[in-house]
Amino acid sequence: MTSQNSTPFEFPTNFFRREDTSSDHYFYENPRFVTHIDDGTIESLTAFYEEAIPENAKILDLMSSWVSHLPKEKTNDEVYGLGMNHDELENNPHLTKTLVHDLNRTPQTPLPSDFFDVALCALSVQYLTQPVEVFRDVGRTLKSGGSFIVSFSHRMFPTKAVEVWKSLDTNDRTQLVGAYFQISEVFDEPSLVKREPADSDPLWIVLATKK
Repeated sequence: MTSQNSTPFEFPTNFFRREDTSSDHYFYENPRFVTHIDDGTIESLTAFYEEAIPENAKILDLMSSWVSHLPKEKTNDEVYGLGMNHDELENNPHLTKTLVHDLNRTPQTPLPSDFFDVALCALSVQYLTQPVEVFRDVGRTLKSGGSFIVSFSHRMFPTKAVEVWKSLDTNDRTQLVGAYFQISEVFDEPSLVKREPADSDPLWIVLATKK
């Protein structure tokens, strides 16, 4: 999205302000063994992962917790969980490796380059204060052709969600996540998948592959 002799696009800094400006360390200090979407929507997300994630994949579960919503039946080579709470990560049965890391403090991770087949960010993209930098680093960790799958619903912790997210409707939120992919300049054109199970929380998925 940049051209020769042009400056890189930057979002206004006020887009990513939050009501609660304290360190995320304090907010996530105590584990929350809860789910953030209802059972029907969890089933929809798991079903999509079943379709989209290849067998024996190396997976990066970004902003992970005690659940990853991955299919129980599918064999994965490795699932690396990066999150904010040690106890939650240690209680996630899908994870083979864990890392406590604050992406809002340091968007760059110590993870290897060109390593993962798939990266996931479930129900957490609304909390990123430096999303383009995070997306760019996720792209670094993915193999060429690897996919980054970002899912979200209508729920959030409002004091920790960034202002731009709270100000937008659903269609504009999907466009915003698409813009994160495009501005990072690491991914091909993103696509949108809608999964809206009856009588359950809605689910939107924006995904793209690494160039």
